[in-house]
Amino acid sequence: MPRTEDPRTAPPIRWGILGAGGIASVFAHAVAQYTRAQLVAVGSRNRDRAERFATAHGIPTTHVGYRQLVEDPQVDAVYIATPHSEHRDNALQAIKAGKHVLVEKAFTRNVAEAEEIFSAARQAGVFVMEAMWTRFLPHVAALHQVIDAGEIGEIVNLRADHGQWFAFDPRSRVYAPELAGGALLDLGVYTAAWAHDFLGVPDEVHAVGVLTETGVDGQVSAVLRYGDRALAQLNTTLWAKTPTTSSISGTEGHIRVAGEFYRPTSFQVTRRDGRVWTFTQPAENGLQYEAAEVARRVAAGETESPRMTWEGTLAVLRTMDEVRRQVGVVYPGEPRG
Repeated sequence: MPRTEDPRTAPPIRWGILGAGGIASVFAHAVAQYTRAQLVAVGSRNRDRAERFATAHGIPTTHVGYRQLVEDPQVDAVYIATPHSEHRDNALQAIKAGKHVLVEKAFTRNVAEAEEIFSAARQAGVFVMEAMWTRFLPHVAALHQVIDAGEIGEIVNLRADHGQWFAFDPRSRVYAPELAGGALLDLGVYTAAWAHDFLGVPDEVHAVGVLTETGVDGQVSAVLRYGDRALAQLNTTLWAKTPTTSSISGTEGHIRVAGEFYRPTSFQVTRRDGRVWTFTQPAENGLQYEAAEVARRVAAGETESPRMTWEGTLAVLRTMDEVRRQVGVVYPGEPRG
């Protein structure tokens, strides 16, 4: 089975890191260890945080604030790792400065904000992509090859769950409405993007959920219908560390994707004829694959990735907007109803 292209073969690119939190640290490590790209600058609103981050990752330039970062002439592409509530403004600022952009998922709070970003990118002629790193991992490429080869027949059911335990803190990014918190945008986006990747845009969305004391979703279950008989069942929660596994079942067999399904992992194929086999391709970290995708597309003069297209991001956000509508989560500044 063909292997995913080595991220070290991607062209070099100079990264600026916007936001100096946990996921930014994971990204910086992946870029430094597994690609030929350079980490040239980091920007944070907190000087001490920026300097600590720069020291930890060997980054030569620090900026207090984001404007200085996006306008830094050393920077080719900006990786945005701020809370969901800030993604729109941060991305537009970077695009205005002529930078290519990789935006953490969920890409924005809602589809309207995403459309603004893509419109600006189209006018500026810069590359923009949602950092849905799962799309670029080796086991996901192998899953598509297996399914496309007809190993499990026609898909009739997909299940995916993503739950993590978070202590309640109304000021934290996962519980605060003003930071676009909630299980769906932080964790459930993986399950929604997973269903879209293998089944496409659903014909129907049905969701139920339970809200936290702050009014964001603490737990959500959704069922998506595709055509006459295919269903996707998605679950996400802030209140329990779930198995974070996935299964994809078809007319000729089923696939069990080990936890955590959205990270580099293995899967087992069980066919209806009794044949069983396992895919295993170990990979450390994993964010280097999306970083390499950005570098390759930018070098080719392209503005979007065929694996994570602009329309693909918009489609997932439309599904999540509908889930939030049914569950009753509205963020500050969003229209109601």
